[in-house]
Amino acid sequence: MDRRLKNPEVIAEKELRPWYSFPCMRKDTIAAIATPPGTGAISVIRVSGETALEIAEAVFSRSTKHFKTHTAHYGNILTKDHIPIDNVLLLIMRSPRSYTGEDSIEISCHGGLLVTRRVLERVLEAGARPAQPGEFSLRAYLNGKLDLAQAEAIQELITAKNTLALENAEKQLEGALSKTIRGFQKQLIDIAAILEAWVDFPEEGLEFASKEELVKRLESVLFSMAHLRDTFHDGKSLHTGLSLCLLGAPNVGKSSLMNALLGKDRAIVTEIAGTTRDVLEEDLHLGSFHFKLMDTAGIRDTQETIEKEGIRRSEKAMQEADLILLILDTTRAPEQELIQRAPPEKTVIVWNKIDLAQPQIDIPSVKISAKEKIGLDLLKKAIEQKIWKHGIPAKDEILITQQRHFHALSSAVASCQAVLHGLQSEGSPEFVTSDMRACLNELGTIIGTNVTEDILSAIFSKFCLGK
Repeated sequence: MDRRLKNPEVIAEKELRPWYSFPCMRKDTIAAIATPPGTGAISVIRVSGETALEIAEAVFSRSTKHFKTHTAHYGNILTKDHIPIDNVLLLIMRSPRSYTGEDSIEISCHGGLLVTRRVLERVLEAGARPAQPGEFSLRAYLNGKLDLAQAEAIQELITAKNTLALENAEKQLEGALSKTIRGFQKQLIDIAAILEAWVDFPEEGLEFASKEELVKRLESVLFSMAHLRDTFHDGKSLHTGLSLCLLGAPNVGKSSLMNALLGKDRAIVTEIAGTTRDVLEEDLHLGSFHFKLMDTAGIRDTQETIEKEGIRRSEKAMQEADLILLILDTTRAPEQELIQRAPPEKTVIVWNKIDLAQPQIDIPSVKISAKEKIGLDLLKKAIEQKIWKHGIPAKDEILITQQRHFHALSSAVASCQAVLHGLQSEGSPEFVTSDMRACLNELGTIIGTNVTEDILSAIFSKFCLGK
């Protein structure tokens, strides 16, 4: 390649410059309780910053100056007057071999609100300040210990509601998503270098690849980026959980099905129509998913004021739910109006009470008996098939779960399509290179190579204290 052509490494540094800020915050030594509040066997106080080791020396009953990194030591936390507060284990982690990349200590004391608070207060008295939510992870990001996508994976790991969500968060924390994004960047930067050369040296007719070859390479990257973007539906379902609404006329067995799925008597079941007057909610783990299960009031024409309000809420739940189980009674004619109103793309039709009669089926449906617990496995399979719109993901597939990542990838795809259109229509090279920069910029926001303080604050403020 001609030496006058911009080096891809230079373009990468220019276009994808890391954002570092918070200089005053990074000089402080911070401390927080890293374990949940309440009574337990132990509590952990985490300390990180320039004076973390000095604080350890000040509060611990033994001299810590010569403690080797990643060693644990038994002793006491002492007041300024050398009165023991608690006997603890002190873990020393010297920079850069720590979570944050800074000098850090962790104090494992006895669990309990009072003793934990007293140990933390002693650490703050010795020179630390209280950490902000997510500040330890923010420092790890700013110090290059992990990128932004990996930092977000930590919070997803903590809040995972099912095994698939946990596995996906673990892959993201290990760098699977970041590696994929950097792969996109590398391919696009190679193309960008050629496009930049065309702009800078138009009179020299430099051509290191034909336009047909560049179009083919762009199409390949574009396809991969669009595929990753399209995993968001499944990824979001795993990460946030889904709302599952039980819908139907009175006395079709909605409450009985709720109890059968939960394995406990949560909803009142009677033969009196209109027993359920409000939307009942309960958490439900079903296969790979976590649901907010909602039992709704039976939908029918009524003049009773309270029941009318319950029906209004049922109709609202139908519109807002991610998935609907429309329950029909095999002993009655199907409610055709209700079938037509339920959105087909998110509705599973369920015939209940097959222990009493067999339905006349002319629509795709599942047959069950909630009372006798017949057909529940078939219902669970039907629910999974409805959720996985693109089929069950492969075990090694990466799913994006963050709205932020989805928007960034959507913008990157749009910019890449503009680059492709520009090449195919002989567009101005200046516009083509501008679109390419926009594409690279959007990809960079995912892993944090060019993000604003507002984005960082929004991300890390959602973290718990001590993380």
